[in-house]
Parts: sequence; structure tokens; C-alpha cells
Amino acid sequence: MISIRKANPEDAAVIIDFQEKMAWETEQLTLIHDVVIKGVKAVFDNTSRGQYWVADNNGQVIASLLITFEWSDWRNANVWWFQSVFVLPSFRRKGIFRKMYSFIKDEAEKQGIAGLRLYVETNNIPAQKTYESLGMQSEHYRMYEWLK
Repeated sequence: MISIRKANPEDAAVIIDFQEKMAWETEQLTLIHDVVIKGVKAVFDNTSRGQYWVADNNGQVIASLLITFEWSDWRNANVWWFQSVFVLPSFRRKGIFRKMYSFIKDEAEKQGIAGLRLYVETNNIPAQKTYESLGMQSEHYRMYEWLK
């Protein structure tokens, strides 16, 4: 049975593995393992940075995502951002993300969160279709970034 839960530090190794696999799958980017370890640990050490959530299938973590927080002065409330979404390939297209999204949306509503947002690779059409099927909309904002 698949359940959704907040991740705990014991899940860090699988989350690290998922992050490295996702970077390669989406951008053919090899991450620096020690940096990813420190980055994931930083979330567990300071929950003001975010919260990891996992889909657990009878003790096996099959998906994970990170929720980070954005303060909206327009709404006087936080907006939750979905980041680092990864579902094991053998579990894709089986409603795992839909289940995670629904669970987290319910949590957000209980906590007075103003909304949920995410960004997606422009070429990741299957993910875009999934998000649209959940009632999410592509907004009128375009994302710009500076990363080093």
C-alpha cells in the first residue's frame, strides 16, 4: 500500500540518489555527490528551508519531492513550491504524483497556505499534462534565473 508522509533523515540516502538521477535524466547533469549530501542534510537540519515528502510503498520509498516556502505579501501567507520531484521509472504514470499532490494540497489548505506552485522543464510534456490534469495552470509569469 502506498502512503504519503514527511520524509525523515533516514530517507536522505534515497532522496540523494533520486536527486542525482533526476539531474541526469532531465539535464544530463552530473551533480557533485558531496554537495548533494550537504544540500539534502541542510533541509533536514533546518526545516525553514523546506520539507521533503515521500511516497512509501510498503517500506520502499518510490518517490520524493521537496516543498519550499515563498512569502506572499499580496496574500499575507506562504505559497508552497514543489521542487525536486522524482518518481522511480517503474512507478511512473500510476498516479503516484497525483496522490502526493492531493495529500500535500490538503495539508496546505489545513495550514492556510495561499497556493501551490512549481516549475517544469519546457520540454517535459508528460509532466506538464499531469500538472494540468490536477487543475494547475500555466501562469502568465516567465521564470528567469541566475545560477552559479
